[in-house]
Amino acid sequence: MDAYATLRFTSLHGPGRIVGLVEFTDSAEGLMVETFLHGLKPGLHGLHVHSGRSCGPGKVKGKVVPGGAAKGHLDPHRTQKHLGPYRDGHLGDLPRVTVYSDGTSEELLLAPRVRVADIIGRALILHAGGDTYADHPKLGGGGARLACGIIQAG
Repeated sequence: MDAYATLRFTSLHGPGRIVGLVEFTDSAEGLMVETFLHGLKPGLHGLHVHSGRSCGPGKVKGKVVPGGAAKGHLDPHRTQKHLGPYRDGHLGDLPRVTVYSDGTSEELLLAPRVRVADIIGRALILHAGGDTYADHPKLGGGGARLACGIIQAG
């Protein structure tokens, strides 16, 4: 493990209960992302590195929302495109997370365009819904910022 983030539910009062850990390791193929999550709604969930360095509440489009201080998706090349982890859009677009019927997720994912050095100190957001990797609906339809953690060197 080169880095990790402890994810906590987001709320308007700040970070809540821990929902698990996400570990990051550089490999020849790109960033390996390993999830160890529990207590979540089954289904697909969007996972993104955001440009902010906080998981607290913050304004998004003029409204204070849980996890809003994480700001928008990490996009250092200013592509302004949500194309997923395998195409040239936001660098922060990571593979979707699958949560199984028991509320857990333990899987190994690959983000080929990202390195650990790109994400240290940034917020990692797990969204309430899946992600279509398209700009319509807005940001792939991932919805609310369900859980957040700051990525730290391991």
